[in-house]
Amino acid sequence: MRLKSLDVFRGITIAAMILVNNPGSWNHVYPILLHAEWHGCTPTDLVFPFFLFIAGTAMAFSLSKYTVENQATDRLYWRIARRCALLFLIGLLLNAYSSLALGTDLRIMGVLQRISLAYFIAAIAILNLKRKQLYGLAGFLLIGYWAAMELIPVPGFGAGELSGEGNFAAYIDRLILTQKHLWGNRPYDPEGLFSTLPSVVTVLAGYFTGRWLRKQPIKSRTSVSLVIFGLVCLVVGYLWGLIFPINKALWTSSYVVVTAGWALLLLGACYEAIEVRDWQKWGRPFEVMGLNAIFLFVASAVLARITIYTKIGTGENAESIKTWIYQSFFQTWAGDLNGSLAFAIANILFWWAILYWMYRQKWFLKV
Repeated sequence: MRLKSLDVFRGITIAAMILVNNPGSWNHVYPILLHAEWHGCTPTDLVFPFFLFIAGTAMAFSLSKYTVENQATDRLYWRIARRCALLFLIGLLLNAYSSLALGTDLRIMGVLQRISLAYFIAAIAILNLKRKQLYGLAGFLLIGYWAAMELIPVPGFGAGELSGEGNFAAYIDRLILTQKHLWGNRPYDPEGLFSTLPSVVTVLAGYFTGRWLRKQPIKSRTSVSLVIFGLVCLVVGYLWGLIFPINKALWTSSYVVVTAGWALLLLGACYEAIEVRDWQKWGRPFEVMGLNAIFLFVASAVLARITIYTKIGTGENAESIKTWIYQSFFQTWAGDLNGSLAFAIANILFWWAILYWMYRQKWFLKV
């Protein structure tokens, strides 16, 4: 069984990622397309956890194909390990490109690295724990992370400090990875090692949803149930956020619950439209992108780095290819802010054309 609605959901998410990651100029971006400065959650802050949630949901359908009488095989463990190692390596290579261009130390963690680790831990847990044990693990990780962040003192800052430098997760990352290998050599990393633990629950939330969907009839009551579950998560998450702030960079427990809630709402809408009402045409452009999401993620990241770090001109007049394209073809007619947005939209259309061609050729690249 394959859910087209999940492919559409993935396509919407990857399109949103291209939109928020590729403005013509970071000096001219609509606030809705920026991450929260620290505490809080904007629509942009939903993109990354949606990827993890979708990975977990897909896992509920894919793992069953590689088990014998519901027992994991050595081949399955090897497949999971190979996939996660490859994702981590690709993430490191992308970081290495940026490090060489900027002359900085190699950043170890990143988006693909977090996806790799969170998926691996969640998959191993799913294959070896019973249902109630999985729920217990999810609860333990969320509450345990909350307790660690609030109760364990950080040298020089004390306990319960949630600033970029003073929080416990950043302290652990500096101990293990050292600061020179964190994001931009800063004292914290938004995709750090310790804060990957609660992101495992984001994957598990998707898995719980996918396993539940496998047993449900394709009817509106299933869509409504997804929406109800989502609303409950939003209420719980925002209430939790009053005492443990919603924060993407720290991947706080409240952030996990809130983003799972929004993911359930969007999945419910896609499920109702695609699976129940059979409204296929509107979702086809997103399905095209969703079926090659990993390729799009990596290829768009590589192209973005090339256009940012490759200069044209000499001396003080040198500028990046990206800046030249933005100023020459978008800023001149649309202005600073709308030109920057138009540049991002053009990126989406450019990559959609490539992925549509791949779709027609039936080229679906997977890790």
